[in-house]
Amino acid sequence: VRAEVHKVVHPATGRELGFGQIAEAARGLDVPGRHALVLKSDSELRFIGKESGLINGKLKSAHPKAIDGEDIVTGKAIFGADIDLDNTLYAVIARPPVYGAKVKNVDDSEALKVAGVKKVIRIKGASQPAAFNPLGGVAVVASNTWAAMEGRRALKIEWDNGPAGNNADYTSDAYRESLEKAAQSPGKVIRQSGDVETALKNAEKRVSATYYMPHMAQATMEPPVAVVMIKNGKAEAWAPVQHPRAAREGLAGMLEMDLDNVTLHQTLLGGGFGRKSKPDFVMEAALVAKEFEGQPIKLQWSREDDIHHAYFHAVSVDHLEAGLDAAGKTTSWRHRTLSPSIASLFMPDPKHKGEFELGMGFNTMPFDIPAIRLENPPAPAHVRIGWFRSVYNLPHAWAIQSFAHEMAVAAGKDHRDYVLDLLGPAREIHNLTVGDGWNYGEDPDLHPIDIGRMRRVIERATAEAGWGRKTEKGRGLGLAFHHSFVSYTAVVFDVEVDDKGKLTIHRADIAFDCGPQANPERIRSQMEGSCVMGIGIALQSEVTFKDGVAQQDNFDSYLVPRMPDAPKIVRVHLIDNPNDAMGGVGEPGLPPVAPALCNAIYAATGKRIRRLPVGNQLS
Repeated sequence: VRAEVHKVVHPATGRELGFGQIAEAARGLDVPGRHALVLKSDSELRFIGKESGLINGKLKSAHPKAIDGEDIVTGKAIFGADIDLDNTLYAVIARPPVYGAKVKNVDDSEALKVAGVKKVIRIKGASQPAAFNPLGGVAVVASNTWAAMEGRRALKIEWDNGPAGNNADYTSDAYRESLEKAAQSPGKVIRQSGDVETALKNAEKRVSATYYMPHMAQATMEPPVAVVMIKNGKAEAWAPVQHPRAAREGLAGMLEMDLDNVTLHQTLLGGGFGRKSKPDFVMEAALVAKEFEGQPIKLQWSREDDIHHAYFHAVSVDHLEAGLDAAGKTTSWRHRTLSPSIASLFMPDPKHKGEFELGMGFNTMPFDIPAIRLENPPAPAHVRIGWFRSVYNLPHAWAIQSFAHEMAVAAGKDHRDYVLDLLGPAREIHNLTVGDGWNYGEDPDLHPIDIGRMRRVIERATAEAGWGRKTEKGRGLGLAFHHSFVSYTAVVFDVEVDDKGKLTIHRADIAFDCGPQANPERIRSQMEGSCVMGIGIALQSEVTFKDGVAQQDNFDSYLVPRMPDAPKIVRVHLIDNPNDAMGGVGEPGLPPVAPALCNAIYAATGKRIRRLPVGNQLS
């Protein structure tokens, strides 16, 4: 027999069965070993590995279009905010301005006078750690969203922000200074080989630098929104969630229902980046819906809600020191990394990164250096810390790739040649990650770091970018690379900075190896999207806090990249590697973007960027 489109065919007799008809029988069979399976040859594949369109200036063969592409571009696609059921009421929530705060008193008299407002409800929030539970606050329910928002503006709320010295005192500048000070002292030892202290003491030249990355919000184009109806002991929800199982389980637990009595309809996301894997907004809608049996409640977040009450990407400080010998070769490396942990959502704040976070580019640092010491001093959490696209790979790559460039400059060496020497010869590195169930599948025995593959993406990206060519004044090339989610990425930027500090990104060359390529066209899209998002992270995006309150409100203050910020040309160079493990695609393109861009800025101007976002540091 052979598999065809949705069916299994017996060529000798012409008999056939649909996949659905044999699924029940197939599920009871033992799974054959991978080497017992005879897979289709490449020539027999109709979809896998095929792509279409103009790829780096060349027209490729046709590939079936995305199944929902036409609906998205013609406005027919259904996103969360598009759900509009009969008899719906609309709700917004005034949430605590400080993480962990609670409502002390509320005067809703003026809110209830607003035309269309039906009811004001106090929402109980979870105490810290909050995980995916609602923050709490006061909900205003009305006949339309505008009336609900106007009612919320009319509320007079007195908040209990908690004891002094806690989250209500959280201010970004002071916190950054505290982390930078802590980075000067030893921390919890994560990895050690050789005698770093002696090697640093005996070094011909020492290099040190401290790097900072701020809080960021996912800022998805569609803010969180959910519709929930509770009727006859059952709940039905419509929402743009990345993790529908977590949403159903959260609703069932909060409503004290069996899971079978909770139905979730998943709409298109309108952007996710990790934010919509947390179903707090769906659970909020359910808390309001409990007060309106049999009536749908549509809970809408505003952009201001979204930025003020995100699951923020962790702020980070990384301090690095290295020793070089007389020939410029690296003899020692010390790296201290400080960030609040995502684990603070689920347990009392550990103040140290978890093994799953340290395994994202920190203790997996692949350089071949005789003496290495990696440390993790404490960093307490004062806001909700959540996963953000590529998670802790972002700050680790930002620091390590920037510092490697600083070392090359100190040694008087070409950056590409220097990092290839740091990586050493092609080989596999095992036992750098610690598997604890949170390591995103990067088992060091199953998926060791392959230095040969890392070298190839560096060599491909630099070759395609014309590395080593002479550039005019104010123009330069910058390189960075990273391994994450079992994939390998290298990025080279070609940038220009004029006398007034205006930055122009002429081109980005991205080399990428994720092993087997199921959909090359989608891989290219993810790399292009990572490039643009990474440029925003490098140049503009930042959430700051003063007295525990987020200071950014909307896209006028929380900046994301606009069209003029994008490179004039983005070229993606996929390395075909069908025999290795299949790696990730959506996240690995992001980590090397910011350091590659800042390394290019240095090459163009001689200005070293160690604090993100770049902002006005070029003027």
